[in-house]
Amino acid sequence: MSDPFFFGYGSLVNRATHTYPQVERARVRGWARQWKRTRLRPVAFLTAVEADGEDIDGLIAAVPGADWAALDEREWAYRRNPVAEIFHDPADRPPLSDIQIYRTVIEEDDSPDAHHPVLLSYIDVVVQGYLREFGTAGAERFFATTHGWDTVVLDDRAAPIYPRHQSLTEDEMRVVDRHLSGLAEVICDTALREEIRQHRPPQEPASEQVQTPGDLRAGLASR
Repeated sequence: MSDPFFFGYGSLVNRATHTYPQVERARVRGWARQWKRTRLRPVAFLTAVEADGEDIDGLIAAVPGADWAALDEREWAYRRNPVAEIFHDPADRPPLSDIQIYRTVIEEDDSPDAHHPVLLSYIDVVVQGYLREFGTAGAERFFATTHGWDTVVLDDRAAPIYPRHQSLTEDEMRVVDRHLSGLAEVICDTALREEIRQHRPPQEPASEQVQTPGDLRAGLASR
């Protein structure tokens, strides 16, 4: 029996945040990428949402032995859903029978706001992943096809809150900043940064280690 796969569309596109094997670039149809605040968390993250006629780029990776425990804990505010239509290279390879995508719990969904912003350190990780996998055009497509940019982004780049934050090059930061300048309001609020740090739910996984299959400790998710 072959291993199942997950489809990553946010932080999981950045290979530096995990060590899952058999990683391939892919595109899923029938889903879109959107900023959502789940009431289970103090800040907003990306989620996949059902969307007829839309598609998103990302990575698929095998989950050895169908051991979903570590990834489910990393994505603890999400639920897995099956992917019906996916395109990947090589196009003539046998179809994969089990590909899962993570979506936030619909009953807990809410919109980001000034008190529950998107973290710049999280956006940095996601965009770095798209730049490395899909190049400049792929990063531009990420910004263009992601819904919900009418929100607030908290600048925590100097002291990152996102536990899987990465170091970006000057060029990578310029790509992020250039696109955000026309999409979202970026704020510098020291008090809000500290409030978010202090009010992270005590049971929320907060390991900063790179995710590995079978590891039952995991950090803040994403996508």
